[in-house]
Amino acid sequence: MQIHLPVGAVVDPVVLPSEPEEPTTGTPAEIIYQRRVRVLDHARRTGNVAEACRVFGISRKTFYEWRNVAELYGLDALWPKDRRRPQQPNETPTWIVVELLGIAAVEPTIGCRQYADRLAERGYRIGKTAVQEILVDHGLGRRHQRVARAAAITAATTGLLTEAAAEDEPFGFCHYSPDPGGLVALDSFYIGNLKGVGKVYQLTAVDTATRWAMVLIVLGTPTTTTTIRFLDQVIRRWRRHGHTVRAVLTDNGPEYAGGRAFRDAVLAKGLVQVRIPPRSPNHNAVCERFQGTALQECWRPAFHRRRFTSVRQLQAEIDAWLIRYHHRRRNHSDYMRGRTPAQMLSIHRDRKAA
Repeated sequence: MQIHLPVGAVVDPVVLPSEPEEPTTGTPAEIIYQRRVRVLDHARRTGNVAEACRVFGISRKTFYEWRNVAELYGLDALWPKDRRRPQQPNETPTWIVVELLGIAAVEPTIGCRQYADRLAERGYRIGKTAVQEILVDHGLGRRHQRVARAAAITAATTGLLTEAAAEDEPFGFCHYSPDPGGLVALDSFYIGNLKGVGKVYQLTAVDTATRWAMVLIVLGTPTTTTTIRFLDQVIRRWRRHGHTVRAVLTDNGPEYAGGRAFRDAVLAKGLVQVRIPPRSPNHNAVCERFQGTALQECWRPAFHRRRFTSVRQLQAEIDAWLIRYHHRRRNHSDYMRGRTPAQMLSIHRDRKAA
């Protein structure tokens, strides 16, 4: 079929838009997040939960779970959780990866073949392709990335700041307190489901100035009442040390942010509550690092030595380990520099007396 146009007619060309009308989603996590937000928005606009679930193909149970999470922690909490990558049987051992990352920080300008040679000198046989894959997985695949990481380490340890250090992202985030009690980090840690005892949790409080830790073992999921009682114990113990707790650092768990009870208790005690951003455990790195140390050096060896039948036995085990942690175990972090929490507390006590 032919279309005849009159003589002299002008046809406007069809110009396709160079950019899409709406921003396109790039990652699967963004797709999942935006779908959850659209479900909640559709239910809010229509006022019909059943219709929203039918349109988007989800169950009412899932809808109410998303809505409760959004009401408690905000829409940012609807982002899907990152899953840990499973370790394959033929994967490079962890100790070789640690050796490689250490060499990359010391000699950031050499190539993958040279890194493989350095590892061969230490008795590890690994190909240059595997070296490159490991470096890429850790954000060190390019030379300028390794140089920036080495400069960031130098800036964190010696205070020497270069332009390359500014280009590298920080390794983590840690709050600072000038004296004991200025900021106490709180967190909950799941120990395990012990036979004959039940689900056991550990409430942890670590002072950011001295790294002095306090632990309370509870049976079952911690509640707001439990955390308030633990906070009272922390305040009393620090008062015995001659210091006053002025602020607490918590995450957004239901035992700390699930209602107004804990916040009202903190205000009634004259404290300030600092809450970390959602899904950002690195902002509470002091407490997270201590809990990892307690798991590796206290709980796992203890569970191989004996069988626990009560919460009282678990509390006695962690209390005995804390004596060594506070007075004899050296902390080799950049902040502690081989000192113990007892030494840090003594240093602040001497400064206060002076």
